[in-house]
Amino acid sequence: MSENPVKPIYLGIGSNLGNKKRNIEKTKLYLLMNNIKILECSSFYESLSWPNPKNPKFLNIVIKIKTNLTPLELVKECKEIETKLGRKKMPKNSPRVCDIDIIDFKNQRMEIDLILPHPRMHTRNFVLLPLFEINKDWRHPILKLNIKKLISSLSNSDIRSIKQI
Repeated sequence: MSENPVKPIYLGIGSNLGNKKRNIEKTKLYLLMNNIKILECSSFYESLSWPNPKNPKFLNIVIKIKTNLTPLELVKECKEIETKLGRKKMPKNSPRVCDIDIIDFKNQRMEIDLILPHPRMHTRNFVLLPLFEINKDWRHPILKLNIKKLISSLSNSDIRSIKQI
């Protein structure tokens, strides 16, 4: 008897201040300490800061997790972890020690209190490339496009400006 495959949850984690790699590793540790199981983890990817490429470069990963939390409980947990790691209230897109985004929560669509899937994930090289690394068959829950199609729609400069570390 085969059981239904569990629909995965994907988080994007990024840092562009301080020891970026250590910040991301600490983030993963805090997730584990809060009963969030990490099933898979991409390599690190370095990309330009957006929208201001003069800010420090970002280091990003995508992780596949399992949790019993609801999407809103998970967001609350992520915000608490960001604060624990030293993230301060700053203008949007400012450099930060830690940034955790829910990329996809079990293919759910949500637009109240939280937008799922992440509204801009399909245009971001630092989300698509690490996500492709851990799930080559992923499909956007709303656009219904597979990840290869989404990556191929990125600009050449977007593809060239990111590197796997």
